[in-house]
Amino acid sequence: MDEFELGVPALVCRWRLSGRTLPLENRHLRALSQRRVNGAPVTTGLVAWAKQHIEWTLADGAALNPDGVLMVVVDEAGRAAMTVGPYEPLAAAEPSALAARALASAREAVTTDVAPESLWAVREGALAWGASEDELPSGAASLVLDLARTLGVPVTRDPRLAGTVATGEGEPQVLLVSDEHGVVPASGCDDELARRLAQGYATLLEKASRRPFGA
Repeated sequence: MDEFELGVPALVCRWRLSGRTLPLENRHLRALSQRRVNGAPVTTGLVAWAKQHIEWTLADGAALNPDGVLMVVVDEAGRAAMTVGPYEPLAAAEPSALAARALASAREAVTTDVAPESLWAVREGALAWGASEDELPSGAASLVLDLARTLGVPVTRDPRLAGTVATGEGEPQVLLVSDEHGVVPASGCDDELARRLAQGYATLLEKASRRPFGA
């Protein structure tokens, strides 16, 4: 979509597409506005640029990968580019594998303020979000928070969750919430709430894919 040479990437966002559209567009853009690049907040100009390109060029740019991944790359100088690539499902969904992804994402959040992937656990009908008290939600995480609110499900934060699960200890009823992969229950997770959250995300993608082109 944008083709020019960037410097060293300081921020890379990977957002799932469906039917050449970005189903969580407003959520992703809101999360982008809350990120930092090299210690400085993302500018309103960068967010406006991203929104403009999504509205004007995404449909054509995603023609070869209508259900692919939109990548927004920002370099250390604040220059940005967009491109679309194919979507590749997760190779492994064991609890420890999902936890490892969440830990890597949490390290990214140290410099950007927003983790694109996080681990969640179902505990007696409630949700534990593996995030620190001051961590801001990604686009996908904000969706899960709203779904939980709609379902009347309480949410607490547990910043130690991913580290505990990554060692092979504790809870099998966990799920990854990812801007790229959506809501992914761990293999072996048979909890009804986890399935409902995953289905809610899948329904969102399905509705987007059925939307008349250009609507």
